[in-house]
Amino acid sequence: MFGRVIRYGLYGSVAVGSGAIVYSDDIAITRVSRAAITAIDIGRTYKSMLYSKEWDKTSKEYIELKKQAHQIGAEKLLKLCKTNKGVYIKVGQHIGALDYLLPSEYVMTMRVLHKDAPQNTLDELYKVIREDLKKDPEELFDEFETEPLGTASLAQVHKAKLKDGTEVAVKVQHFFLDKTIKTDMKCMEVIINVMSKVFPEFQMQWLVDETKKNIQKEIDFIQEGQNAERVADMFKNYSWLKVPKIYWDYSTKRVLVMEYCHGGQVNDIEYVKNHKIEPFDLCRKIGDLFSHMIFVEGFLHSDPHPGNILVRKEPGDKHVTVTLLDHGLYANLTEKFRYHYSKLWLSIISRDKEEMSVHAEQLGIRKELYILFACMVTGRPWESILKGIDRTKPTSSEKSQFQDELPHFLHYVTECLETVDRQALLVLKTNDLIRSIEHALGTREHMVGFQVMSKCCMKSIYNLEYKQQNSLWRRWLLSVNYTMSIFMLYIYGVYLGIVKTVQEKSNETTKPTFQTDAKGRVIL
Repeated sequence: MFGRVIRYGLYGSVAVGSGAIVYSDDIAITRVSRAAITAIDIGRTYKSMLYSKEWDKTSKEYIELKKQAHQIGAEKLLKLCKTNKGVYIKVGQHIGALDYLLPSEYVMTMRVLHKDAPQNTLDELYKVIREDLKKDPEELFDEFETEPLGTASLAQVHKAKLKDGTEVAVKVQHFFLDKTIKTDMKCMEVIINVMSKVFPEFQMQWLVDETKKNIQKEIDFIQEGQNAERVADMFKNYSWLKVPKIYWDYSTKRVLVMEYCHGGQVNDIEYVKNHKIEPFDLCRKIGDLFSHMIFVEGFLHSDPHPGNILVRKEPGDKHVTVTLLDHGLYANLTEKFRYHYSKLWLSIISRDKEEMSVHAEQLGIRKELYILFACMVTGRPWESILKGIDRTKPTSSEKSQFQDELPHFLHYVTECLETVDRQALLVLKTNDLIRSIEHALGTREHMVGFQVMSKCCMKSIYNLEYKQQNSLWRRWLLSVNYTMSIFMLYIYGVYLGIVKTVQEKSNETTKPTFQTDAKGRVIL
Protein backbone atom coordinates (compact mmCIF):
# COMPACT_ATOMS: atom_id res chain seq x y z
CA MET A 1 0.00 0.00 0.00
CA PHE A 2 1.17 3.55 -0.70
CA GLY A 3 -0.13 5.10 2.47
CA ARG A 4 -3.23 5.03 4.59
CA VAL A 5 -6.44 4.35 2.65
CA ILE A 6 -9.39 6.61 3.37
CA ARG A 7 -12.93 5.33 2.99
CA TYR A 8 -15.06 8.31 2.13
CA GLY A 9 -17.98 7.09 4.25
CA LEU A 10 -15.79 7.51 7.35
CA TYR A 11 -13.93 10.59 6.20
CA GLY A 12 -16.93 12.81 5.50
CA SER A 13 -17.24 15.70 3.09
CA VAL A 14 -14.79 18.50 2.41
CA ALA A 15 -15.96 22.07 2.90
CA VAL A 16 -14.89 24.28 0.04
CA GLY A 17 -15.62 27.96 0.26
CA SER A 18 -13.62 31.15 0.08
CA GLY A 19 -10.78 29.65 2.09
CA ALA A 20 -7.09 29.07 1.42
CA ILE A 21 -7.49 26.88 -1.63
CA VAL A 22 -9.14 29.64 -3.64
CA TYR A 23 -6.59 31.31 -5.86
CA SER A 24 -6.60 35.10 -5.55
CA ASP A 25 -4.96 38.06 -7.27
CA ASP A 26 -2.99 38.70 -4.09
CA ILE A 27 -1.33 35.31 -4.42
CA ALA A 28 -0.54 36.06 -8.08
CA ILE A 29 1.20 39.29 -7.08
CA THR A 30 3.15 37.40 -4.43
CA ARG A 31 4.32 34.81 -6.97
CA VAL A 32 5.43 37.47 -9.44
CA SER A 33 7.26 39.42 -6.74
CA ARG A 34 8.98 36.28 -5.51
CA ALA A 35 10.18 35.46 -9.02
CA ALA A 36 11.44 39.01 -9.62
CA ILE A 37 13.36 39.05 -6.34
CA THR A 38 14.95 35.69 -7.18
CA ALA A 39 16.00 36.90 -10.63
CA ILE A 40 17.64 40.01 -9.17
CA ASP A 41 19.28 37.94 -6.44
CA ILE A 42 20.78 35.47 -8.91
CA GLY A 43 22.01 38.35 -11.07
CA ARG A 44 23.70 39.98 -8.08
CA THR A 45 25.36 36.69 -7.16
CA TYR A 46 27.02 36.36 -10.55
CA LYS A 47 27.92 40.04 -10.65
CA SER A 48 29.55 40.09 -7.22
CA MET A 49 31.40 36.79 -7.63
CA LEU A 50 32.47 36.88 -11.27
CA TYR A 51 32.25 40.44 -12.58
CA SER A 52 33.44 42.58 -9.70
CA LYS A 53 36.98 42.46 -11.11
CA GLU A 54 38.93 41.29 -14.13
CA TRP A 55 39.63 37.57 -14.14
CA ASP A 56 41.82 35.24 -16.11
CA LYS A 57 38.97 32.97 -17.19
CA THR A 58 41.35 30.04 -17.67
CA SER A 59 42.64 30.20 -14.09
CA LYS A 60 41.74 27.52 -11.55
CA GLU A 61 40.54 30.20 -9.14
CA TYR A 62 38.02 31.60 -11.65
CA ILE A 63 36.80 28.15 -12.69
CA GLU A 64 36.23 27.18 -9.05
CA LEU A 65 34.50 30.47 -8.29
CA LYS A 66 32.26 30.02 -11.33
CA LYS A 67 31.22 26.58 -10.05
CA GLN A 68 30.36 28.15 -6.69
CA ALA A 69 28.30 30.85 -8.41
CA HIS A 70 26.46 28.20 -10.43
CA GLN A 71 25.69 26.25 -7.26
CA ILE A 72 24.36 29.30 -5.40
CA GLY A 73 22.27 30.33 -8.40
CA ALA A 74 20.92 26.80 -8.82
CA GLU A 75 19.88 26.58 -5.16
CA LYS A 76 18.08 29.93 -5.37
CA LEU A 77 16.27 28.80 -8.53
CA LEU A 78 15.34 25.47 -6.90
CA LYS A 79 13.86 27.26 -3.91
CA LEU A 80 11.75 29.42 -6.23
CA CYS A 81 10.57 26.38 -8.22
CA LYS A 82 9.50 24.52 -5.08
CA THR A 83 7.70 27.55 -3.67
CA ASN A 84 5.85 28.68 -6.80
CA LYS A 85 5.34 25.12 -8.16
CA GLY A 86 3.49 24.50 -11.45
CA VAL A 87 5.34 25.76 -14.51
CA TYR A 88 8.40 26.52 -12.39
CA ILE A 89 8.70 22.83 -11.55
CA LYS A 90 8.37 21.96 -15.25
CA VAL A 91 11.24 24.27 -16.26
CA GLY A 92 13.35 23.01 -13.36
CA GLN A 93 12.79 19.42 -14.45
CA HIS A 94 13.87 20.28 -18.00
CA ILE A 95 17.11 21.72 -16.64
CA GLY A 96 17.64 18.62 -14.50
CA ALA A 97 17.33 16.38 -17.56
CA LEU A 98 20.08 18.04 -19.62
CA ASP A 99 22.90 16.00 -18.13
CA TYR A 100 25.53 16.61 -20.78
CA LEU A 101 24.46 20.04 -21.92
CA LEU A 102 24.34 22.40 -18.91
CA PRO A 103 26.57 23.13 -15.90
CA SER A 104 26.45 20.12 -13.58
CA GLU A 105 25.60 22.36 -10.61
CA TYR A 106 22.24 23.28 -12.18
CA VAL A 107 21.57 19.77 -13.49
CA MET A 108 22.24 17.97 -10.19
CA THR A 109 20.42 20.56 -8.08
CA MET A 110 17.29 20.55 -10.26
CA ARG A 111 17.23 16.78 -10.63
CA VAL A 112 15.58 16.48 -7.21
CA LEU A 113 12.39 17.89 -8.78
CA HIS A 114 11.86 14.62 -10.69
CA LYS A 115 11.18 12.89 -7.35
CA ASP A 116 10.45 15.62 -4.85
CA ALA A 117 7.96 17.99 -6.44
CA PRO A 118 5.75 19.78 -3.86
CA GLN A 119 2.36 18.19 -3.11
CA ASN A 120 -1.16 19.58 -2.98
CA THR A 121 -3.54 18.75 -0.15
CA LEU A 122 -6.44 16.30 -0.51
CA ASP A 123 -8.87 19.21 -0.16
CA GLU A 124 -7.34 20.81 -3.23
CA LEU A 125 -7.50 17.55 -5.18
CA TYR A 126 -11.11 16.89 -4.27
CA LYS A 127 -12.08 20.42 -5.28
CA VAL A 128 -10.85 19.74 -8.84
CA ILE A 129 -12.60 16.35 -8.96
CA ARG A 130 -15.90 17.89 -7.82
CA GLU A 131 -15.70 20.76 -10.30
CA ASP A 132 -14.90 18.53 -13.28
CA LEU A 133 -16.88 15.35 -12.63
CA LYS A 134 -19.83 17.05 -10.89
CA LYS A 135 -19.83 14.40 -8.17
CA ASP A 136 -18.35 13.98 -4.71
CA PRO A 137 -15.31 11.67 -4.60
CA GLU A 138 -17.14 9.16 -2.38
CA GLU A 139 -19.66 8.65 -5.19
CA LEU A 140 -16.88 7.79 -7.64
CA PHE A 141 -14.34 5.83 -5.62
CA ASP A 142 -14.60 3.15 -2.97
CA GLU A 143 -11.06 3.89 -1.75
CA PHE A 144 -8.57 6.69 -2.33
CA GLU A 145 -5.03 6.59 -0.93
CA THR A 146 -3.87 9.72 0.84
CA GLU A 147 -0.20 9.47 -0.17
CA PRO A 148 0.42 10.21 -3.86
CA LEU A 149 2.14 7.65 -6.06
CA GLY A 150 3.95 10.59 -7.59
CA THR A 151 3.85 14.35 -7.79
CA ALA A 152 4.87 16.11 -10.98
CA SER A 153 5.04 19.68 -12.18
CA LEU A 154 1.43 19.83 -13.40
CA ALA A 155 -0.41 17.14 -11.46
CA GLN A 156 -0.19 14.40 -8.87
CA VAL A 157 -1.28 10.78 -9.04
CA HIS A 158 -3.07 8.71 -6.37
CA LYS A 159 -3.99 5.06 -6.24
CA ALA A 160 -7.72 4.40 -5.83
CA LYS A 161 -10.48 1.83 -6.33
CA LEU A 162 -13.61 2.29 -8.38
CA LYS A 163 -16.94 1.14 -6.97
CA ASP A 164 -16.58 -2.21 -8.80
CA GLY A 165 -13.20 -2.85 -7.12
CA THR A 166 -11.03 -1.96 -10.13
CA GLU A 167 -7.64 -0.55 -9.11
CA VAL A 168 -6.92 2.73 -10.86
CA ALA A 169 -4.43 5.57 -10.87
CA VAL A 170 -6.10 8.99 -10.59
CA LYS A 171 -4.18 11.92 -12.03
CA VAL A 172 -5.43 15.30 -10.83
CA GLN A 173 -4.16 18.61 -12.16
CA HIS A 174 -2.88 21.20 -9.69
CA PHE A 175 -5.84 23.44 -8.85
CA PHE A 176 -4.04 26.74 -9.51
CA LEU A 177 -2.57 26.00 -12.95
CA ASP A 178 -5.16 27.53 -15.24
CA LYS A 179 -4.90 30.83 -13.35
CA THR A 180 -1.11 31.01 -13.17
CA ILE A 181 0.36 29.61 -16.38
CA LYS A 182 0.56 32.81 -18.44
CA THR A 183 1.94 34.93 -15.62
CA ASP A 184 4.38 32.22 -14.54
CA MET A 185 5.77 31.81 -18.05
CA LYS A 186 6.42 35.55 -18.32
CA CYS A 187 8.18 35.52 -14.96
CA MET A 188 10.34 32.53 -15.87
CA GLU A 189 11.28 34.28 -19.10
CA VAL A 190 12.39 37.35 -17.11
CA ILE A 191 14.55 35.17 -14.86
CA ILE A 192 16.19 33.42 -17.80
CA ASN A 193 16.82 36.76 -19.54
CA VAL A 194 18.40 38.26 -16.42
CA MET A 195 20.67 35.25 -16.01
CA SER A 196 21.68 35.35 -19.67
CA LYS A 197 22.62 39.05 -19.41
CA VAL A 198 24.71 38.77 -16.26
CA PHE A 199 26.18 35.47 -17.42
CA PRO A 200 26.27 35.45 -21.24
CA GLU A 201 27.16 31.76 -21.44
CA PHE A 202 23.79 30.90 -19.88
CA GLN A 203 21.50 31.17 -22.93
CA MET A 204 18.24 29.37 -22.14
CA GLN A 205 15.58 31.22 -24.13
CA TRP A 206 15.04 28.03 -26.15
CA LEU A 207 13.87 26.31 -22.96
CA VAL A 208 11.29 29.02 -22.27
CA ASP A 209 10.10 28.88 -25.88
CA GLU A 210 9.67 25.11 -25.74
CA THR A 211 7.80 25.24 -22.45
CA LYS A 212 5.46 28.00 -23.69
CA LYS A 213 4.72 26.04 -26.85
CA ASN A 214 3.98 22.75 -25.10
CA ILE A 215 2.39 23.68 -21.78
CA GLN A 216 -1.15 24.07 -23.14
CA LYS A 217 -0.97 20.57 -24.61
CA GLU A 218 0.26 19.06 -21.36
CA ILE A 219 -2.57 20.44 -19.25
CA ASP A 220 -5.22 18.87 -21.48
CA PHE A 221 -5.69 15.38 -20.04
CA ILE A 222 -8.15 14.45 -22.79
CA GLN A 223 -5.29 14.76 -25.26
CA GLU A 224 -3.07 12.74 -22.92
CA GLY A 225 -5.58 9.90 -22.94
CA GLN A 226 -5.81 10.02 -26.73
CA ASN A 227 -2.01 9.94 -27.01
CA ALA A 228 -1.91 6.87 -24.77
CA GLU A 229 -4.43 5.05 -26.95
CA ARG A 230 -2.58 6.03 -30.12
CA VAL A 231 0.73 4.66 -28.80
CA ALA A 232 -0.94 1.46 -27.56
CA ASP A 233 -2.33 0.90 -31.07
CA MET A 234 0.93 1.92 -32.78
CA PHE A 235 2.94 -0.66 -30.83
CA LYS A 236 0.26 -3.32 -30.42
CA ASN A 237 2.66 -5.92 -31.82
CA TYR A 238 5.08 -5.29 -28.94
CA SER A 239 3.77 -7.98 -26.60
CA TRP A 240 6.10 -6.79 -23.82
CA LEU A 241 4.86 -3.16 -23.88
CA LYS A 242 1.99 -1.99 -21.68
CA VAL A 243 0.21 1.35 -21.90
CA PRO A 244 -2.38 1.98 -19.15
CA LYS A 245 -6.03 1.76 -20.20
CA ILE A 246 -8.00 5.02 -19.94
CA TYR A 247 -11.35 5.10 -18.13
CA TRP A 248 -13.12 7.81 -20.12
CA ASP A 249 -16.26 7.88 -17.96
CA TYR A 250 -14.15 9.29 -15.13
CA SER A 251 -11.82 11.51 -17.16
CA THR A 252 -11.89 15.21 -18.04
CA LYS A 253 -9.47 17.90 -19.10
CA ARG A 254 -8.11 18.09 -15.52
CA VAL A 255 -8.78 14.58 -14.18
CA LEU A 256 -7.48 11.39 -15.80
CA VAL A 257 -8.40 7.96 -14.44
CA MET A 258 -6.37 5.09 -15.85
CA GLU A 259 -5.46 1.50 -15.19
CA TYR A 260 -3.16 1.03 -12.18
CA CYS A 261 0.04 -0.72 -13.24
CA HIS A 262 2.37 -2.59 -10.90
CA GLY A 263 6.15 -2.59 -11.28
CA GLY A 264 9.43 -1.01 -10.31
CA GLN A 265 11.17 2.01 -11.79
CA VAL A 266 13.41 1.05 -14.69
CA ASN A 267 16.60 2.24 -12.97
CA ASP A 268 15.79 0.55 -9.64
CA ILE A 269 18.76 -1.84 -9.56
CA GLU A 270 17.52 -3.84 -6.58
CA TYR A 271 14.11 -4.39 -8.15
CA VAL A 272 15.70 -5.54 -11.41
CA LYS A 273 17.97 -8.00 -9.58
CA ASN A 274 15.30 -9.31 -7.22
CA HIS A 275 12.88 -10.00 -10.07
CA LYS A 276 15.57 -11.64 -12.22
CA ILE A 277 15.16 -9.14 -15.06
CA GLU A 278 17.87 -9.47 -17.69
CA PRO A 279 19.44 -5.97 -18.04
CA PHE A 280 20.54 -6.44 -21.66
CA ASP A 281 17.09 -7.60 -22.74
CA LEU A 282 15.50 -4.66 -20.89
CA CYS A 283 17.83 -2.08 -22.45
CA ARG A 284 17.30 -3.60 -25.89
CA LYS A 285 13.53 -3.28 -25.53
CA ILE A 286 13.70 0.34 -24.35
CA GLY A 287 16.14 1.26 -27.11
CA ASP A 288 13.89 -0.48 -29.64
CA LEU A 289 10.78 1.39 -28.43
CA PHE A 290 12.24 4.90 -28.45
CA SER A 291 14.27 4.40 -31.64
CA HIS A 292 11.12 3.31 -33.47
CA MET A 293 9.26 6.30 -32.06
CA ILE A 294 11.93 8.68 -33.33
CA PHE A 295 13.05 7.28 -36.66
CA VAL A 296 10.26 5.04 -37.90
CA GLU A 297 6.95 6.34 -36.49
CA GLY A 298 7.94 9.98 -35.97
CA PHE A 299 5.74 10.16 -32.86
CA LEU A 300 7.95 10.69 -29.81
CA HIS A 301 7.16 10.66 -26.09
CA SER A 302 8.39 14.11 -25.04
CA ASP A 303 8.96 13.64 -21.31
CA PRO A 304 11.33 10.69 -21.13
CA HIS A 305 12.76 10.05 -17.66
CA PRO A 306 13.07 6.88 -15.55
CA GLY A 307 10.00 7.75 -13.46
CA ASN A 308 7.82 7.28 -16.55
CA ILE A 309 9.02 3.73 -17.25
CA LEU A 310 8.00 0.80 -15.04
CA VAL A 311 9.26 -2.78 -15.39
CA ARG A 312 7.63 -5.96 -14.10
CA LYS A 313 8.42 -9.66 -14.20
CA GLU A 314 6.57 -12.14 -12.02
CA PRO A 315 8.00 -15.63 -11.24
CA GLY A 316 5.89 -17.29 -13.96
CA ASP A 317 6.67 -14.71 -16.65
CA LYS A 318 9.10 -15.52 -19.46
CA HIS A 319 9.74 -11.91 -20.41
CA VAL A 320 9.82 -8.53 -18.72
CA THR A 321 6.89 -6.16 -19.21
CA VAL A 322 7.71 -2.50 -19.82
CA THR A 323 5.01 0.03 -18.88
CA LEU A 324 5.17 3.49 -20.42
CA LEU A 325 3.50 6.24 -18.38
CA ASP A 326 2.68 9.95 -18.76
CA HIS A 327 1.52 10.50 -22.32
CA GLY A 328 0.73 14.18 -21.93
CA LEU A 329 3.14 15.46 -24.55
CA TYR A 330 4.22 13.92 -27.83
CA ALA A 331 6.11 15.43 -30.74
CA ASN A 332 5.37 14.73 -34.41
CA LEU A 333 8.79 14.53 -36.05
CA THR A 334 8.94 15.52 -39.70
CA GLU A 335 10.37 13.24 -42.38
CA LYS A 336 13.00 15.85 -43.22
CA PHE A 337 14.22 15.98 -39.63
CA ARG A 338 14.28 12.19 -39.27
CA TYR A 339 16.21 11.84 -42.55
CA HIS A 340 18.96 14.33 -41.67
CA TYR A 341 19.26 13.17 -38.06
CA SER A 342 19.56 9.56 -39.26
CA LYS A 343 22.17 10.58 -41.82
CA LEU A 344 24.06 12.47 -39.12
CA TRP A 345 24.09 9.44 -36.84
CA LEU A 346 25.34 7.09 -39.55
CA SER A 347 28.00 9.60 -40.64
CA ILE A 348 29.22 9.71 -37.02
CA ILE A 349 29.53 5.91 -37.06
CA SER A 350 31.43 5.99 -40.37
CA ARG A 351 33.56 8.94 -39.14
CA ASP A 352 32.70 10.92 -42.26
CA LYS A 353 33.42 14.52 -41.18
CA GLU A 354 32.06 16.08 -44.37
CA GLU A 355 28.72 14.25 -44.03
CA MET A 356 28.55 15.17 -40.33
CA SER A 357 29.00 18.82 -41.23
CA VAL A 358 26.39 18.72 -44.02
CA HIS A 359 23.64 17.08 -41.96
CA ALA A 360 24.38 19.03 -38.78
CA GLU A 361 23.97 22.20 -40.82
CA GLN A 362 20.63 20.91 -42.15
CA LEU A 363 19.53 20.58 -38.51
CA GLY A 364 20.40 24.23 -37.79
CA ILE A 365 23.95 23.92 -36.48
CA ARG A 366 26.57 26.41 -37.60
CA LYS A 367 29.15 24.68 -39.83
CA GLU A 368 32.01 25.37 -37.41
CA LEU A 369 30.17 23.63 -34.55
CA TYR A 370 29.40 20.25 -36.14
CA ILE A 371 32.13 18.56 -34.05
CA LEU A 372 30.62 19.80 -30.81
CA PHE A 373 27.14 18.77 -31.93
CA ALA A 374 28.36 15.27 -32.78
CA CYS A 375 29.69 15.02 -29.22
CA MET A 376 26.35 16.24 -27.84
CA VAL A 377 24.45 13.65 -29.89
CA THR A 378 26.63 10.71 -28.83
CA GLY A 379 27.58 11.87 -25.34
CA ARG A 380 31.18 10.96 -26.15
CA PRO A 381 34.41 12.95 -26.68
CA TRP A 382 35.59 13.74 -30.19
CA GLU A 383 38.62 11.45 -29.76
CA SER A 384 36.29 8.48 -29.26
CA ILE A 385 34.22 9.46 -32.30
CA LEU A 386 37.38 9.56 -34.43
CA LYS A 387 38.35 6.10 -33.18
CA GLY A 388 34.85 4.85 -33.99
CA ILE A 389 31.96 4.71 -31.54
CA ASP A 390 31.15 1.27 -32.94
CA ARG A 391 34.64 0.11 -32.01
CA THR A 392 35.32 1.75 -28.67
CA LYS A 393 33.26 1.17 -25.57
CA PRO A 394 31.96 4.14 -23.57
CA THR A 395 33.45 4.35 -20.09
CA SER A 396 32.83 6.31 -16.90
CA SER A 397 36.12 8.15 -17.45
CA GLU A 398 34.78 9.34 -20.82
CA LYS A 399 31.74 10.84 -19.14
CA SER A 400 33.94 12.58 -16.58
CA GLN A 401 36.13 13.94 -19.37
CA PHE A 402 33.06 15.12 -21.27
CA GLN A 403 31.64 16.98 -18.26
CA ASP A 404 35.03 18.42 -17.25
CA GLU A 405 35.52 19.90 -20.70
CA LEU A 406 31.94 21.18 -21.00
CA PRO A 407 32.42 24.46 -19.06
CA HIS A 408 35.06 25.56 -21.57
CA PHE A 409 32.56 25.26 -24.43
CA LEU A 410 29.33 26.20 -22.63
CA HIS A 411 28.75 29.28 -24.79
CA TYR A 412 28.89 27.14 -27.94
CA VAL A 413 26.73 24.41 -26.38
CA THR A 414 23.99 26.92 -25.61
CA GLU A 415 24.36 28.37 -29.14
CA CYS A 416 23.70 24.89 -30.53
CA LEU A 417 20.63 24.55 -28.32
CA GLU A 418 19.37 27.96 -29.42
CA THR A 419 19.74 27.32 -33.16
CA VAL A 420 19.16 23.58 -33.60
CA ASP A 421 15.88 22.28 -35.00
CA ARG A 422 13.60 22.11 -31.94
CA GLN A 423 12.77 18.49 -32.72
CA ALA A 424 16.39 17.60 -31.96
CA LEU A 425 16.03 18.81 -28.36
CA LEU A 426 13.59 16.01 -27.64
CA VAL A 427 15.85 13.45 -29.27
CA LEU A 428 18.79 14.68 -27.16
CA LYS A 429 16.66 14.21 -24.04
CA THR A 430 15.76 10.70 -25.17
CA ASN A 431 19.42 9.89 -25.83
CA ASP A 432 20.24 10.99 -22.29
CA LEU A 433 17.46 8.76 -20.92
CA ILE A 434 18.75 5.67 -22.74
CA ARG A 435 22.35 6.39 -21.71
CA SER A 436 21.37 6.89 -18.06
CA ILE A 437 19.40 3.61 -18.00
CA GLU A 438 22.25 1.71 -19.64
CA HIS A 439 24.68 3.23 -17.16
CA ALA A 440 22.47 2.34 -14.16
CA LEU A 441 22.00 -1.25 -15.36
CA GLY A 442 25.65 -1.70 -16.31
CA THR A 443 25.02 -2.38 -20.00
CA ARG A 444 26.37 0.73 -21.68
CA GLU A 445 29.76 -0.79 -22.50
CA HIS A 446 27.96 -3.36 -24.66
CA MET A 447 26.26 -0.60 -26.67
CA VAL A 448 22.82 -2.21 -26.78
CA GLY A 449 21.07 1.08 -27.63
CA PHE A 450 23.67 1.86 -30.29
CA GLN A 451 22.71 -1.20 -32.36
CA VAL A 452 18.96 -0.73 -32.38
CA MET A 453 19.26 3.02 -33.00
CA SER A 454 21.51 2.39 -36.01
CA LYS A 455 19.02 -0.16 -37.37
CA CYS A 456 16.14 2.32 -37.09
CA CYS A 457 18.22 5.07 -38.73
CA MET A 458 18.86 2.79 -41.68
CA LYS A 459 15.15 2.01 -41.95
CA SER A 460 14.19 5.70 -41.78
CA ILE A 461 16.61 6.63 -44.57
CA TYR A 462 15.54 3.68 -46.70
CA ASN A 463 11.83 4.44 -46.33
CA LEU A 464 12.21 8.07 -47.39
CA GLU A 465 14.63 7.45 -50.27
CA TYR A 466 12.53 4.55 -51.54
CA LYS A 467 9.38 6.68 -51.52
CA GLN A 468 11.10 9.50 -53.42
CA GLN A 469 12.61 7.18 -56.06
CA ASN A 470 10.53 6.46 -59.19
CA SER A 471 13.00 4.15 -60.94
CA LEU A 472 12.29 0.46 -60.28
CA TRP A 473 15.99 -0.33 -60.81
CA ARG A 474 17.10 2.23 -58.22
CA ARG A 475 14.43 1.04 -55.80
CA TRP A 476 15.79 -2.49 -56.18
CA LEU A 477 19.34 -1.25 -55.49
CA LEU A 478 18.13 0.63 -52.42
CA SER A 479 16.42 -2.53 -51.15
CA VAL A 480 19.55 -4.65 -51.70
CA ASN A 481 21.76 -2.08 -50.01
CA TYR A 482 19.37 -1.77 -47.06
CA THR A 483 19.13 -5.56 -46.65
CA MET A 484 22.93 -5.92 -46.69
CA SER A 485 23.37 -3.11 -44.16
CA ILE A 486 20.85 -4.69 -41.77
CA PHE A 487 22.55 -8.08 -42.22
CA MET A 488 25.97 -6.62 -41.38
CA LEU A 489 24.52 -4.92 -38.31
CA TYR A 490 23.00 -8.25 -37.28
CA ILE A 491 26.39 -9.97 -37.63
CA TYR A 492 27.94 -7.23 -35.53
CA GLY A 493 25.26 -7.77 -32.88
CA VAL A 494 26.00 -11.51 -32.84
CA TYR A 495 29.69 -10.73 -32.43
CA LEU A 496 29.01 -8.45 -29.46
CA GLY A 497 26.78 -11.15 -27.94
CA ILE A 498 29.60 -13.70 -28.21
CA VAL A 499 32.05 -11.27 -26.64
CA LYS A 500 29.60 -10.63 -23.79
CA THR A 501 29.13 -14.37 -23.17
CA VAL A 502 32.89 -15.05 -23.19
CA GLN A 503 33.48 -12.18 -20.76
CA GLU A 504 30.77 -13.45 -18.40
CA LYS A 505 32.17 -16.99 -18.41
CA SER A 506 35.67 -15.63 -17.91
CA ASN A 507 34.52 -13.62 -14.90
CA GLU A 508 32.90 -16.74 -13.41
CA THR A 509 35.85 -19.12 -13.89
CA THR A 510 38.91 -16.94 -13.30
CA LYS A 511 40.09 -15.45 -10.07
CA PRO A 512 41.64 -12.00 -10.04
CA THR A 513 45.39 -11.85 -9.93
CA PHE A 514 47.39 -9.14 -8.21
CA GLN A 515 50.89 -7.82 -8.32
CA THR A 516 52.64 -7.62 -4.98
CA ASP A 517 55.69 -5.77 -3.77
CA ALA A 518 58.65 -7.24 -1.89
CA LYS A 519 56.64 -7.28 1.35
CA GLY A 520 53.70 -9.09 -0.21
CA ARG A 521 51.46 -6.01 -0.31
CA VAL A 522 49.05 -5.67 -3.21
CA ILE A 523 50.04 -3.05 -5.77
CA LEU A 524 46.94 -1.23 -7.01
